[in-house]
Amino acid sequence: MNQPTPAIVPRSAVRPLPRWALLLLCAAYVLPGFIGRDPWRGADVTAYGYMLQLAGGHTPWLAPLLGGLPPASDGLLPYWLGAWALQAAQGLLPAIFATRIAFALLLVLTLWATWWAIYSLARSPGAQPVAFAFGGEAAPADYARAIADGGLLALLASLGLAQPAHETSAYLTQLCGTALVFYGLAAMPRQRWRPWLALALGLPGLVLSGAPVLAVLYGAGGTALCLWASDEGQPNAGAQRRTALGLLVLTLATAWLAWQLGLWERRVLWPDFEKEARSLARLLLWFTWPAWPLALWTLWRWRRHFFVVPLQRHLWLPLWFVLCALTAMAVSRPADRALLLGLPALAGLAAFALPTLKRSVSALIDWFTLLFFTASAIAIWVIWISTQTGFPAKPAANVAKLAQGFRPEFSALAFAVALAATAAWCAVVVWRTGRNQSALWKTLVLPAAGTTLCWLLLTTLWLPMLNYARSDAPQVRSVMALINGSPCVHVLGLDQGQFAALQVFGSVVTRPLTAAAPTCPWLLVADDAPRPALRRSPPDEKEWAFAARIGRPTDRSDALVVYRRVPR
Repeated sequence: MNQPTPAIVPRSAVRPLPRWALLLLCAAYVLPGFIGRDPWRGADVTAYGYMLQLAGGHTPWLAPLLGGLPPASDGLLPYWLGAWALQAAQGLLPAIFATRIAFALLLVLTLWATWWAIYSLARSPGAQPVAFAFGGEAAPADYARAIADGGLLALLASLGLAQPAHETSAYLTQLCGTALVFYGLAAMPRQRWRPWLALALGLPGLVLSGAPVLAVLYGAGGTALCLWASDEGQPNAGAQRRTALGLLVLTLATAWLAWQLGLWERRVLWPDFEKEARSLARLLLWFTWPAWPLALWTLWRWRRHFFVVPLQRHLWLPLWFVLCALTAMAVSRPADRALLLGLPALAGLAAFALPTLKRSVSALIDWFTLLFFTASAIAIWVIWISTQTGFPAKPAANVAKLAQGFRPEFSALAFAVALAATAAWCAVVVWRTGRNQSALWKTLVLPAAGTTLCWLLLTTLWLPMLNYARSDAPQVRSVMALINGSPCVHVLGLDQGQFAALQVFGSVVTRPLTAAAPTCPWLLVADDAPRPALRRSPPDEKEWAFAARIGRPTDRSDALVVYRRVPR
């Protein structure tokens, strides 16, 4: 029995979001963070270190090493992409910018695939709005475009997307692969070859990025949906079975690829839910805001459509992707990077709440968003002005205390961009507070614009401060100043990120400390590593003299201990 759809949408509610405004918003979101930023510590600088090793031919492509250590992630695709970009742009572009071009294109592809996935879901028969008795309801194409615009705005508004989506790491390649698979499964009933191309790129891309389990789960769920969902464009059961068989073969080929590469060993952590439930709940609340409350509203308003036969693709497909991401968040670490992969599908679920929202709920979201992002932008400006001028004095004093040794920098270009973005935010607020805005996507304009504004302000006004606090550059430069042009240093107990930081921000050859006689005049030891002589045979603590303990400006406990070789 067909249930009446909860979407009641007149023609006036599906007017298009101007393409120039949507493209400008996407550009303002994508470009900051890829331009002018140092590689930040963690996955960002570590991946870049492996890319440099591969591009320089210093390590095998199938088993890359950095300081003698393999990558923590099983996925090699991001390292290959960065290394290929370095080789292609050698001598033409700065190295770090060359690698980021490839990853910026991955983010653009993620946004494109998400828009088309939601558009395709909105064109499915079960997603259509109620037909009016005397006409005037929204046309299917206009309705789908408005829903897709709202879904893309929901993705841009997600607070957890900004930083991981601008890192040159496996997490962005996994996100792009997930978005491609999401699009392929959503558009399969309506398009012929593009969905299969997206699946052929997305599923192996997930495997090569270190997420083979998710790739197989996505494929298995899509296969089941092909058998049990109602699909326009595939009117008979035979066509649906053929499509499901093709998808099953592709999924099995993906699993075989993962098995051949030895990638099935998944790092699963069974958490102590009593201790971690609160932290995971907090992560879920802020990381997926504002998509999660809208997604819950979708589940409630469309609840009668979940268990009808045939299944509704526009509900079950994004829900399956979200459930896979939530499971991955619970059993793998870091949890936020696992949750990242659920954002495109969560934005799709959130988009289908828009035709059912009451005016009071929409107004509540608008006012909360307006107050939150306006206050955040004012705080960013006030702290920046304080560091530049000393007035008001308290914010500058707090910055000096948290980031010892930081010297503020002024960039006329960054100031102009930040000023233009703030003016654009004011214009969006004036437009949104008008009385004649009836488009479906209007509720998510302020959240998407506010998130983009704050991200842009952070990566322009605060960029020198963030580079100083989030990168290893100040620590490595202090080490380089101490060793004063030494041709090489011995190292002990350093992890991949510290090796990468020495490679990126320093200019010194690192050599492991072995039982043979040392050949370098300096030794770098991670602060939590054992004393250098304790692993030597015979131990001789008089061979190295303590020189300095150099911590990071924002975390003095994260230090490198420097030793000088004692002359004999």
